[in-house]
Amino acid sequence: MRIGTVDLENNIILAPMAGVTDLPFRLLCKEQGAGLVCTEMVSAKAISFHNKNTEALLETAPQERPVSLQLFGSDPDIISEMAAYIEERPFDILDINMGCPVPKVAGNGEGSALMQNPRLVGEIISKTVKAIKKPVTVKIRKGFTERQVNAVEIARVAEASGAAAVAVHGRTREQYYSGKADWDMIRQVKEAVRIPVIGNGDIDSPQKAARMLEETGCDGIMIGRGVRGNPWLFREIRAYLETGELLPRPSKDEVRSMMLRHARMQIGYKGDYIGIREMRKHISWYTTGYPGSAKLRGAINMVETYEELEELLYEKF
Repeated sequence: MRIGTVDLENNIILAPMAGVTDLPFRLLCKEQGAGLVCTEMVSAKAISFHNKNTEALLETAPQERPVSLQLFGSDPDIISEMAAYIEERPFDILDINMGCPVPKVAGNGEGSALMQNPRLVGEIISKTVKAIKKPVTVKIRKGFTERQVNAVEIARVAEASGAAAVAVHGRTREQYYSGKADWDMIRQVKEAVRIPVIGNGDIDSPQKAARMLEETGCDGIMIGRGVRGNPWLFREIRAYLETGELLPRPSKDEVRSMMLRHARMQIGYKGDYIGIREMRKHISWYTTGYPGSAKLRGAINMVETYEELEELLYEKF
């Protein structure tokens, strides 16, 4: 798959997720076969204010490339100027978030709220495309509400404004992550534009990945919540799409090994205090569905050190 000037090894993409797709997790997903990984979304305004917490969000590693860096905001001048300001950093694609549903983003006229203003969408994309040489992509939703379903219109605006690809989550902002993703809307977008269309929503198995590609005709698939605690999903989807083979699920020992490795990477990246605390949610995702996982999730919140985590996982998992 090709996005602008960037060639991807395959068309299976890690979605940007706040609080999830930090550097350690992206590296694990890349190792498991993701063709493209995406950073957590970064506020263009925060970059302009030189916010100290933003620096970590902008950090990438050579091993994860190609990597897409996602900005959010609503001011075309700020987004385009900050895109130019950070362009020399080692990322490959710049993505603009027009799909985030959370109130503090959408309520500020950013993220999915931008879909209510096609003219502003066009201005943001066109100014950013002119400001940098790297490909610019955009992530959108089906619409803002069921009464404002306009993914096709926004995708056409994005294409006309110079976007190199568009990712479509088949839910409205009103739905957040509830209900079922509308894959037919992804198909409609694919039929409406010539740039690559990436389908997003409800992919949590190799079979569903294949079905989305078949039913929508989309060029690539983007996986979000389905890969939390499950980076193996990338290798499983890749094998299924290439050979039709369903790989066995990871063994319990492999899951434990991955959790501990993830924890070591997280601690190395963010320090003991933050690293262990951020691993608590990841351990909950990794262990969901296993016998005794509810008790383990309760115990994990008391863990303070890597040694305690290792002991707990060998004792209770």
